[in-house]
Amino acid sequence: MNLLLVEDDRLLGETICDGARQGGWHVDHVVNANAARTALVDHAYSAVLLDIGLPGDSGLTVLRNMRLRYDSTPVLILTARGQLSERIAGLDAGADDYLVKPFQFDELWARLRSVIRRSQGRVVPMFIHGDVQIDRSRRVVTKAGAEVVLSAQEYRTLLALVERPGHVVTRDHLHDIVYGTTSNVESNTIAVFIHQLRRKLGDDLIRTVHGLGYVVGRPA
Repeated sequence: MNLLLVEDDRLLGETICDGARQGGWHVDHVVNANAARTALVDHAYSAVLLDIGLPGDSGLTVLRNMRLRYDSTPVLILTARGQLSERIAGLDAGADDYLVKPFQFDELWARLRSVIRRSQGRVVPMFIHGDVQIDRSRRVVTKAGAEVVLSAQEYRTLLALVERPGHVVTRDHLHDIVYGTTSNVESNTIAVFIHQLRRKLGDDLIRTVHGLGYVVGRPA
């Protein structure tokens, strides 16, 4: 399983990475909010260990952007800020659990396993449109019973559309869902993802509304 660690204390980060790898995890370690946002766009993780006090931007901003993009990856916040108000702010932003520094590593791994178990036990509706099915609990897309491999960006684009069947979703909104509101990627990238989704899932799934955006029809 893949784990993203967002921690600017390099010594602590290296210690956590060593422990995680000994436990069989693959770990990506980044030290600031911008790097975290890039990693979350480019990869799918089983869980995120997220420090709040990051250089340049708060870890809470990273978390809020994740939830705005329908990224339900479980997040365990690691922070030296132990006040009740800080814990409430983290949970309200979408964190699954909260661990105050300094902590025992046995507790860290136990809490990490717990948030992953809870996320796997969530009941998430299956989206079905013709022969296309999206199992959001497992992030698996199938067409006519065969699994279709999508990139993280393609998957988030598709999910943003199917969450609003029958409604036009603008290109700007899709851009924010896929990349976050602070990204400056080229304006034609969403059109590229739409093209790829049509190629993989069929031309009739996503309709272009010229001058506005894209729409997926309501399931039959």
